[in-house]
Amino acid sequence: MPDASQKLAAQKLYTGNPSEGKIPAYLEQEVMSWSKEKIILKMYDLFILANKKGDIQKMNRVLIELMSSLNFEYEETSTRLYRLYEYCQRAIFRKRYDEALAIIKELRETWAKAFNLEPVE
Repeated sequence: MPDASQKLAAQKLYTGNPSEGKIPAYLEQEVMSWSKEKIILKMYDLFILANKKGDIQKMNRVLIELMSSLNFEYEETSTRLYRLYEYCQRAIFRKRYDEALAIIKELRETWAKAFNLEPVE
């Protein structure tokens, strides 16, 4: 059974905003089958795509979602990731998009290797 975070991820990944409308059932089912690790990987992919399109608003929304998904029971790791995401936000606001992109790409590659997910695109 999909949990609330998976449903929210499906709506955000395919519609951009949960209030914008319903996603097709087959797409929703695909996302519902993803692990939490794969959802994070797809959030990194979404950031990379938004960066290529120059969509600053979406890049920032992805960073906010990544920040809110951190589990602070693992305080040291979560705090470090939070600070990296904050740094990426500052880089975006300073129009240093390539700097933020390089960080997210590195995190994506590490995440994919750590959880044996799909290779870097």
